[in-house]
Amino acid sequence: MKISASLRLTSFALAALLAAPLAAQAQNIAIVNGKAVPKARVEALMTQAVKSGQPKTPELEQQVRDEVVLREIFLQEAEKRGLAATPEYKQQIEFARQTLLIRELFADFTRKNPVTDAEVQAEYDKYKGQSGGTEYRARHILVEKEDEAKALIAQIKGGAKFEDLAKKNSKDPGSGENGGDLDFASPGAYVPEFSQAMVKLKKGEMTDAPVKSQFGWHIIKLEDTREAKFPPLEEVKGQIQQKLGQQKIGEFRDAIRAKAKTDYKFSTLN
Repeated sequence: MKISASLRLTSFALAALLAAPLAAQAQNIAIVNGKAVPKARVEALMTQAVKSGQPKTPELEQQVRDEVVLREIFLQEAEKRGLAATPEYKQQIEFARQTLLIRELFADFTRKNPVTDAEVQAEYDKYKGQSGGTEYRARHILVEKEDEAKALIAQIKGGAKFEDLAKKNSKDPGSGENGGDLDFASPGAYVPEFSQAMVKLKKGEMTDAPVKSQFGWHIIKLEDTREAKFPPLEEVKGQIQQKLGQQKIGEFRDAIRAKAKTDYKFSTLN
């Protein structure tokens, strides 16, 4: 028996009608009180989660799906109670709108003004130039009074160990426990009075007189020197990119504020 053309068309139409709800259902993850919860919400929330550093796993996707459906349930309840019309809700919405829009302003600037490899290289070369020269490994004992420092110098010259006296007497908690050891550092890492006295010493020498600084009185002993070392670009590239990016954002922010016309007097320029 042959099937007529009209019957075949009717069958195709019926199949299409039956498939339509299935296609719509594929775009949704649930129906809550008769309202569809679109799959796009899950995808958007997953994107945010992954951007925040969470690994994309089946467990995370299930958690996100649960969260999206729960949000719809609670959202419907809040709307049913008329909370969307309250002044408190409208105020919070306005604050959120401002925050998101300002965040997007700076994100858009960052996307359009990325830190380039050339900028990173130039900054790296500048750091490297500033860090060149000699590094010094020194020990010190920090005390509050000059007479106390002089007495300690006399003990060391009399045979007492510098390290032991540093552990017992130094007011510098960072180095005192390590016998006054400050490890290798460039002279610029210290206050001028300290570095000026340190660089005059030879290996193994100690200052004959206490050195006064804003922190108190120092007794300095030079342990060793070496040529300054600097990490390869690959190790510090991320830090440099972050620093330069923050500088660009700061300059962009300051430029916008500078051209704005306002009679308001800011309490700080930060």
